[in-house]
Order: sequence, then structure tokens, then C-alpha cells
Amino acid sequence: FMMNSIFLSLLVGLLFSKDYVKPTEVGGRKKWKGEGTTPNLESIVIGRCYEYIRIVNPSVGEKNCTAIWEAFKKAFINKDPCNILPLDYELFINLSVHTIPPSKSLFWENNHLLVTSYSDRSRRYMPLCDTLIGSFGDFLNWCGRANNTEFDYDSCPTTEECENNAVESFWKIASVTYAKQSSGVIYIMLNGSAIGGAYPVKSFFATYEVPNFQKDRISRIEIWVMDDIGGPDLDSCGKGTVQILEERLKTMGYDITCIDNYK
Repeated sequence: FMMNSIFLSLLVGLLFSKDYVKPTEVGGRKKWKGEGTTPNLESIVIGRCYEYIRIVNPSVGEKNCTAIWEAFKKAFINKDPCNILPLDYELFINLSVHTIPPSKSLFWENNHLLVTSYSDRSRRYMPLCDTLIGSFGDFLNWCGRANNTEFDYDSCPTTEECENNAVESFWKIASVTYAKQSSGVIYIMLNGSAIGGAYPVKSFFATYEVPNFQKDRISRIEIWVMDDIGGPDLDSCGKGTVQILEERLKTMGYDITCIDNYK
């Protein structure tokens, strides 16, 4: 049931078409604007998987890291790199999903490194990047080619070139899955020094995570607005885009607390 609801949630992002930049061709092959597949991707990902289930979070139980890798690769390999849908990762999600302890979910925008420092590799909090699913994609890049069983190490499409690329679709389904699993107190860390606002209204968080919070599983939501060290104070609780988020969550029926520069 949970997976069906996840896929229904993803349909919203697939109903709208956009005009995308067409790639150039070099030697008969498409040359994309994005970086190519991370070298040694298979070794990195399988290593991360074993590190996660053996050291980082052994409470998830036994997982078949080789089977998870194969399911991950099957989602995008030998396919048009601009026609990869979130649903293509269904088997990968089923094999790698695990419970997120109540009141340990930490959502964020524009402060990835600070979040990972706060989370302490899931010991304190468990943001998406500190789940087994998130660890597969964190700071990595990947794509394949149509009618070719190899990775494309030269270039991969950016979201500007096509939204339905392998990485974008991966994080869409990962975000929806994470939001639906989160429970108890929900923590949100925003960057008050971010140009364009602490809460981008077209972000993954706004589009794929907030709409998929499960009201009956959440007791309250706590927002932390963190300014960069030595950075400007552009956004704060009750102001600007943070206020937009606060009002959105209150309209959804949540009990909200907001703290500036939480320590």
C-alpha cells in the first residue's frame, strides 16, 4: 500500500511538460552538460551499502547489497537517459527501505554539510542522506545510454536538459519515500543566508516532501533557521520565505515551532 501511495504522489511531478535544452552531438554521441558517471560507481555504492548495514546502522538488519546494486543499475542502464522515471527505481526502493526511528527525521534546504554534521551519521538525527537509500546517491552522479549496457562516464544530462534523468528521478522517489516514513517530531533545517530565500518554493523539499508528510504520524514540526557563519541574515522565523513555510504547515494542521540559529 505504501509503495502505491508513493507512486501516486510522484505522478504530480510528471504531469507537466517543459521545453528543454537539446544536447550537442560529438562523434555521433550526445554530449550532455552535466558531469558523467562517477568513476568506480559500483565499488563505491556496494561499499557504502555494506558500511551502512555493518557499521553505520546495523539495526536495519541484513540487506543483499549486490541485489540492491543490481536493482539500482537496472533503473537507468540501457535506457534513454532522459526517459528515466521515479517508478523505475521501485525494486531498488523495496529492497533498501528501512524504518526511520520516530523524531529522528531531519529535512533541509541549502545546508547539506551542516546537516550531515548535525546528524552525526544517523546517531543524532537521520536525514535522507543518512538512510540506506540516500547513501546510494549522496554526492554521486550516474547515467547510461539508450541501447548500451555501459555507464556514460563522459557526460550526463542536467535537469535543464531534461527533468526525467537518472539522478533527478532517484531523488524524487527517495524524497517521497522518506517523507512518508517520517514520524514523531519532524525537524527542518533551513539556511537563513541563502540567496533567494531559506525555503525555495520549487525545491524537492517543497514539492516532494512537505506534501507527503503523514498527518496522523507527526506530533509537531520544529523549524531551525541557520545563518552561515559570517554570512548575512536574509531570512528568519516569521519573515520572508520562512513565514511562507510556517503558514503552509499551519494550514495543513501542524503544530509549528520556529527557532533562529538553533544550537
